[in-house]
Amino acid sequence: MKPFVMKSRQIERLVALVAIALLLFCPPLIIVVDRLPTVSVGWLPLYLFIAWAVVIGLTAWLMEQRAGR
Repeated sequence: MKPFVMKSRQIERLVALVAIALLLFCPPLIIVVDRLPTVSVGWLPLYLFIAWAVVIGLTAWLMEQRAGR
């Protein structure tokens, strides 16, 4: 069995993913989304759900790319 070795390109992409996640969940951006004019429930729960889904989707995509090669 081959040991788990990550390529430098893979590491760069994962670091970029962490940076995107930090940006999406930084308090100033969350405050801006929370202060948007509300529709019925508000934009914050929708934003948090979509941002979390994007982070999970990108993580799955990056890890599957690694497993496929």
